This record gives sequence, structure tokens and C-alpha cells, in this order.
Amino acid sequence: MGVPQGCYRKSTAGRVAAALAAAAVLLSLASCGVMAEQGAGQRPASASTTAGAAPPSSAVPEVPAQSPVPTPGKGPACAALRCTSVLVTGDMLVHAQLWDQARADAAALGKPGLDFSPLLEGQRAYIEQSDLAICHQETPVAGPEGPFSAYPSFNVPPQIVAASKNVGYQACTTASNHTIDRGTAGLVRTLDALDAAGLKHTGSYRTEAESRGILILPTGGAKVAVIEAAYGLNGQYPEYDWQVDMLDAPAMIAKAKKARALGADIVLGVMHAGDEYASAPNAQQQDTAHALVDSGEFTMIYGHHTHSVLPIENYKGTWIVYGLGNGVTELSPWYVVNNEGLLVRAQFSQDAAGKWQAADLAWAPSVIVREPYRWCSVAADAPQGPCAGAEADAATRLRTRTVVESMGAAAAGARELIISAER
Repeated sequence: MGVPQGCYRKSTAGRVAAALAAAAVLLSLASCGVMAEQGAGQRPASASTTAGAAPPSSAVPEVPAQSPVPTPGKGPACAALRCTSVLVTGDMLVHAQLWDQARADAAALGKPGLDFSPLLEGQRAYIEQSDLAICHQETPVAGPEGPFSAYPSFNVPPQIVAASKNVGYQACTTASNHTIDRGTAGLVRTLDALDAAGLKHTGSYRTEAESRGILILPTGGAKVAVIEAAYGLNGQYPEYDWQVDMLDAPAMIAKAKKARALGADIVLGVMHAGDEYASAPNAQQQDTAHALVDSGEFTMIYGHHTHSVLPIENYKGTWIVYGLGNGVTELSPWYVVNNEGLLVRAQFSQDAAGKWQAADLAWAPSVIVREPYRWCSVAADAPQGPCAGAEADAATRLRTRTVVESMGAAAAGARELIISAER
């Protein structure tokens, strides 16, 4: 936790050897927003229901508790009183090759500047099958014309934010070890870009009043609160300690209780933590996730940061998705796991007693391919067709499944998401 972590940094020789050995075995097998209690400093674009105030006319109306509603084409039929589905993905980690691709894609479409939408387009089919989609904007953004920079101090094109909105995301988390790479100016610039795109956000804040707010996102069936925090800031320090939520179970539990008091039906706990390129959660991840579940305030826990897929665990009836890998990234020449990701969709349902839980948890494995750079699903139905080729796709899918199910996820009911069967 105390060691600053970056991207593509080599690990110890022993760890690399172990990773390569594991990969070799697997490859061999394969061949057989809403802010409540906002302060005056909150930008109008992020404004929403405020505690004690009447909701705006655009607010989604409450669904009567005894009035069953169908899951709106987003998964298995809802047999409970109310249902809603939430989709989450990993780090939006933009490197130079990706903005070069975005420039080429814009030119091919006859547009100026950069366009990241083709890079993300494969995610759209999954997002359309969910009521709410949440991404993670890991890095600060620059102005539209730059200057841009990648690791170790990110300042990426803001067009990635517009593309996230275009493909269907409604909100993004923003607390990461890179949040203050560009200081307060970069933090504010990023939140302003999210507001301009119409994306809600939480995890980092422009004002102390904002930091006291809770992101509550209404769907057609429920109100979903998102509480996110990061393990560290790569040894840097924010200008103010309230600018970034840091990983602390009691603080997150306090926010969850506040969210419940403000009417949240579902509370998601989000952790930006873990050991980079690992295949298992570390002690901090497990201890924090279990503490959040033990509080009784959280409906599901998920995480990112490691640039690798991590296991899914059902702990005392609550799902913990330890690591989603990368949402998008430049291909790593050293770590195959860096090029892979996990898209997770949870369908939450409310029982007769009023309790919400993730009744259906499904995941889809993905990989980044290049020439051109694209996010690509390697799920069993391969909705967009082959990614890196049949053999390579099968190896990625097997490697992902092996890790995802290593803590009993399959036995607890987690399944691979096959969207072609649900359309």
C-alpha cells in the first residue's frame, strides 16, 4: 500500500516467473447522479436532488412497492417486486497509442481532433442491456488540444470522457492513485469535463461541500448510491485532504449510512486498490471489502486498479468483484493480463421484506486488440466476432474464467454474460 504504483512497471523476477508459468499452463489448456446534500460550490450540470428540497421535474418517479415492474430488457425476467441492473467496467487508462488511434479514427470519419468512440464501441451492446452503466475515469484530462502525457504523470485527452458518454455510460468514478497527477487544476478540469459531457461522478471533488455529497443515481426501479475510494496517491498529497476519498472502511460505511438515510435502495462500494498485475486480492482489499459487507450497508462491492482481472467472491450473501482489469488501455509488452478486462452486470431485486440483493451476477471477458485499437469481448457468444483470433480469444477467456472463479464464484451462482441470448 505504501509503495507508489504506476502502469507497466516491472515486478520482481520471481513474480514474473510465476505469472509466466501460470500463463503457460492456461494457454496449454486452452489449446485442448446524482449528488444529494450538495454545497453551493457544486456545478449546475451535476446538480440533482438535494436533501430537504423538492426533486426536479426530471427526476425518475418512485415505483410503488407493490407494483411489479419488468426488467426493461436487461436480463432474466424480474420475479421480485422491483428490479434494476447495473453494469460496471475497469480503468479507462489512456496512453499515447490510444490517442493516436483516436486521431486516426476521427480523420477516417472526416472529423477534426480525436474520437475515442470506435475504441469503446464494443461495450455499447452490453451497456444497452443494463439500466445503469458506470465507468472509472482513472486519469486527469488535459484541455482538448493538450499537451497530453501518459505514465507516470497522466494528462489525457478529454475526448475520452465524451466517448464514454456516447457509448452509454451515465456516471464515472474518479478516485485513483493518479487523480492528482496534475494537481488541483487537473482534478477540477476532469470533473468539469465530466459535467460538460453529462456524466455524474464521485470519488474526487472541487469543493469541500461537494465532498460531503453522495452520488445517488435513479433508475426505473431503484435509487443506486455509489461510494468510491482509492488506496493511495502514488506518494503525492492533495492540496486539501477532502479532494480525494481515500480507502477507509469506517469512512465508507458512514457515507453508506448517509446514502441510506437519503433514500438509496442499493449502495455500491467501490475500491481502487490491489497489487498491480496480480491474480488474487491482497489483504487490504479483502479486509476492506469484508468490513463493508459486515456493516450491512452495502449491496455489492467491486474494484479496479490492478490492471488485471481478479476473483469474484460471494461473502455472506454479498458479491465482491475484486478487480475488473482495464476498461481500455494500450497493449502491454510485458503483462498479458494488462490487456484483459472484465465487464460485470448485476441485476438487483427487492424481496417482499424490502431487502435488495444482486439476484443475478454475470460477467463478460474482454481483451484489447490493435491495428486498429479496439475493446473486444471474448465471451462465448463473441457478439462482435473474433478479437485476436480463435485460439488467442479462447486462451483469454480461459485465463479470465480461471481467475474469476478461483474463490467460488461459479458455485455461488455467478455466470458468464451471453447477451445474444437475452436480446
